[in-house]
Amino acid sequence: MWTLPKPSNDVPEKVRYSRYYEHDGALRAYANRAMVLAFASAVIALLAVAFAAYVRIQPPTVIRVGSNGDAAIVTASNPGVSVSHGAAETEPTELEKWAFAKSFLDRYLTFSSANVSANWAAALNMMTANLRHVAYSKMQSENLIGKIQDDQTRSEFHLRRLEPAKENPLTYTAFGVKEIHHVHEDHSESTEKIISEFHVRLAVEKRSKENPSGLLVGEFWEQPIDGEKRNLALQDAEQR
Repeated sequence: MWTLPKPSNDVPEKVRYSRYYEHDGALRAYANRAMVLAFASAVIALLAVAFAAYVRIQPPTVIRVGSNGDAAIVTASNPGVSVSHGAAETEPTELEKWAFAKSFLDRYLTFSSANVSANWAAALNMMTANLRHVAYSKMQSENLIGKIQDDQTRSEFHLRRLEPAKENPLTYTAFGVKEIHHVHEDHSESTEKIISEFHVRLAVEKRSKENPSGLLVGEFWEQPIDGEKRNLALQDAEQR
């Protein structure tokens, strides 16, 4: 029977098998790759958890919309970051100016022997630096607080009219009644009623946490009135 001859280059079957250390090296390479991938996944997972925790503990975003339509982001560290498209600084509104002038008059003209120091300190803080210096110097030189405490003086201020001047929107003219009560050493009480005209000129500064309205009193004086103005003020006071 005729058969094909074996090729001369044919090698034994056991020689064609791969060597054992080749399989071991491949397995070690796969294991190293899997370990690197596992460590990388663990690091990414930890970063994701840390970022989620950081976002979770942040305070919520609060947006405040002012009366003029401007919006501001309110946070604990920055209470007034403007997000409006207009100017960052806005002029005080008419309502803010009127309320500031009224608050100043109430604090400065309404007091008793027990709270005169606190009320006048608050009023001084509403003034510009130069007006504050003049008013404080007068208080010290004339010992006004000491006299009020010695005489047990109580002042009650009743505002009757407060309106801006036509020529200057930062200047206000007010009319009011001051009822001043004194208790003397013999326990007798004396009361005087003073009808006065008040002049309040406001100044505008940059808004801040200490002064959110951006307003200060730049000029103030009062003048007792009589005649027809006084009678009209008294009639208004009696009607109220």
